[in-house]
Amino acid sequence: MIPSHEDEAQTGSLQGNAFPAGALHAFMRWVKRLTILRSTPRATPARGRATERDLRMMRRALDLARKSADADEVPVGAVLYRGDEIIAETHNLREAVHDPTGHAEIMVIRRAAAAMKTWRLSDCTLAVTLEPCPMCAGAIVQARVGRLIYGTSDPKAGAVHTLYNLCSDRRLNHSVEIISGVLADEAGELLKTFFRRRRAENKADLEQPRPIRSRPRDR
Repeated sequence: MIPSHEDEAQTGSLQGNAFPAGALHAFMRWVKRLTILRSTPRATPARGRATERDLRMMRRALDLARKSADADEVPVGAVLYRGDEIIAETHNLREAVHDPTGHAEIMVIRRAAAAMKTWRLSDCTLAVTLEPCPMCAGAIVQARVGRLIYGTSDPKAGAVHTLYNLCSDRRLNHSVEIISGVLADEAGELLKTFFRRRRAENKADLEQPRPIRSRPRDR
């Protein structure tokens, strides 16, 4: 006699290669718990204090962010330095170079690696006005950057402390010394002002009366 589905649910008997009743659900619950465990952010690592040099470099990054806004780019500036020497500096260039990877961090890492003729930047510090996104945080780890100084947090894409902890995740092969919140108010105000202006411009464009087009006559 072939057992019914109801019998299988009660006895856990197999039909061909099917899982025993309840085994699949138990397995899926285990996978869900494992996924939650692995995705839970780790405790935020201890943070050092910004030095006078770090503050000076962040002010330079803020100047670059203002240039970025003047060029109608999202105002983020970055400076990569070793000691008192600035190796490379730039700001967001996505619109200028038509490149989705043209974030300030990516561009400054590329320039610094070319200038130093090495991709390992372990003795360097990167100062950036906005918390790096997943792409940029990954590049910072891949470049073995020694220290990261950033300004304001990014609640939508921050991958250093806010949404993810990529730069301090010990499962990766490099951890970065991180100092956050350096001149955060100035960096945050730059971004707020930029997006406030952009929203006003978009609203003005929508409110512009459209030209009335005459309907073509039938021939």
